[in-house]
Amino acid sequence: MPLNIAVNTFTTRLLLDGGKIVEIHGPADITGESTDAIVNAANSSLLGGGGVDGAIHRAGGPAILAECRQIVGKIGSLPAGKAVITTGGRLAARHIIHTVGPIYRSGEQGEAETLASCHREAVQLADRHELLSLAFPAISTGAYGYPVNEAAPIALAATIEALAPAKHIIKCRFVLFDVHTVRAYQRAAETLHRSNITSPFRIEKAHS
Repeated sequence: MPLNIAVNTFTTRLLLDGGKIVEIHGPADITGESTDAIVNAANSSLLGGGGVDGAIHRAGGPAILAECRQIVGKIGSLPAGKAVITTGGRLAARHIIHTVGPIYRSGEQGEAETLASCHREAVQLADRHELLSLAFPAISTGAYGYPVNEAAPIALAATIEALAPAKHIIKCRFVLFDVHTVRAYQRAAETLHRSNITSPFRIEKAHS
């Protein structure tokens, strides 16, 4: 489904202590991001697929798949909640962090912790590679069926948790494909802001 370019683009910034930022941005295409790395919602085979995964491999070219095959040759399939890093190929982003989200079944079988782990591991891996910025899609909310209203607060809270102590990475950006998903993440940010269960932050909103 093509991106609807007629729709206004919204950006909500969560301003954390130490000058760190979490952005909620969209509707937008993550393959065009120029952050140091983008996150791929991969499958455990790391050999490409549909949705965001397929779009990233098509845009980035064969170098990504070649590096993924080398990783699979060393570690086998990538477990859900874990992350690995490869080249960005032809993408503007220099790196791709591949993580495997949970398949949603009931919300009661560890899916929330696995989804949180995807975000924590991606931020921590980016930080270990001394990257400054990272862009996420809405992991598991497509073919894996995670309801976006449930996924958004988990994704944001885990990202804020991992970003707060990071030594290098200063910006995480959620690049979301449609207005419905953008709104869900905005609502989740407002709820987190009121709840005081994450590191404190201020909210700024803009649209174009």
